[in-house]
Amino acid sequence: MTDQKIDPTGGSPVHIPTRGTLPARIGGSVKSLPEFGPSVMDASVYRDQVRYELERERVLGRHWMIGGRTEQVAKPGDWISYEGHDETIVMVRQSDGTMAGFHNVCSHRGPSFVTEKSGCGARRFTCPYHGWVYDTRGRLVGVPEREDFDPVVLASAHSPAVAVEEWGGWVWFNLAGPERAVPLADSIGPEITADLGAYRMQDMVVHEVVEWDVPVNYKAIIDGFNEVYHVTELHHVPAEFTKAARCSSFHVVGDNFMCFVPRPTHLDKLPDEDFDHHRNAICHYVVFPNTVFNCNPEHIQVFQPIPLGVDRTRFLCWEIVYPGDQSDPAYADYWSRTMTHWNELKRVVGEDISIYTQMARSKRSSAFSRQILSEREFKIALYHQNMDRKIRD
Repeated sequence: MTDQKIDPTGGSPVHIPTRGTLPARIGGSVKSLPEFGPSVMDASVYRDQVRYELERERVLGRHWMIGGRTEQVAKPGDWISYEGHDETIVMVRQSDGTMAGFHNVCSHRGPSFVTEKSGCGARRFTCPYHGWVYDTRGRLVGVPEREDFDPVVLASAHSPAVAVEEWGGWVWFNLAGPERAVPLADSIGPEITADLGAYRMQDMVVHEVVEWDVPVNYKAIIDGFNEVYHVTELHHVPAEFTKAARCSSFHVVGDNFMCFVPRPTHLDKLPDEDFDHHRNAICHYVVFPNTVFNCNPEHIQVFQPIPLGVDRTRFLCWEIVYPGDQSDPAYADYWSRTMTHWNELKRVVGEDISIYTQMARSKRSSAFSRQILSEREFKIALYHQNMDRKIRD
């Protein structure tokens, strides 16, 4: 007698993540909430300019953030850029297949010397102001009328390097630089690397990126994705979803968070010790300081609030999907249901944006001095406590 082989995808034309041997994260005897309790938080974290400058230096300048997708820089000389919190960064695929990044600032007089936000096949970059030339690692390789400059100063002139690594099909950067940045894997941590890694994001492709300019602090947007309390009123979800959301499981893993919201249709399976959260829950991962993965079994949204100022944020919502052949009926069915869900999710995110607009009206009000948080909003409190510790380092 031979063992029967079971297709874990159920015949799906795309990858369907399963929990497999990963630890149980929800259901059975898994503890759903830490013993943190309700709390009160000062509202100045969203509007204090001095605090924001400390965050720029000690948090945004030292932690890993997403710069784009690996598929955007597939070949040597392909580049993408990141602009936010008064920094402008270029990341370039090198001839050996690695990535390098540097500040897009000319050492001569300070303008950005890579004039396009993305491109293909670059070998050099030339500053449009005076013609200084840089290679794809940001090293100064050409200076017109070089004899007029101090050779000692020119020897040290370059565009400072940033650390760049790839994981999950994403290009990540760290402004601390290659010598000082902690390894990306250590920053994300083994638990999220394994759990989120089950989705094989490196096999996915970008379908759409939606962008908003939001007049609030970037942390207010992160806070919106650190709780599910708002879904009943803001998103008008049915009662069965509200019931399921109250069964959510929250996990703190170093600087980061995981949250698992059981799907209402699978709530009856929740008591099982082997509950498969990848198949039966919305899996949510927050990588400090500003990257949020919202995972459905067949497609993923990545929420990326990019600070532009103390009370202004560029908010990107990435939709990534598994590629396939549209002429294949099974894949066409996958595409149809995924796009239907994505269009609904865009509406939901639009509702989130609408509340940020309401928050903008009151962000400087004398009446807004604190936030009153429930025990199920503990991730907000922990996120800001962590931020407090880091800006005091």
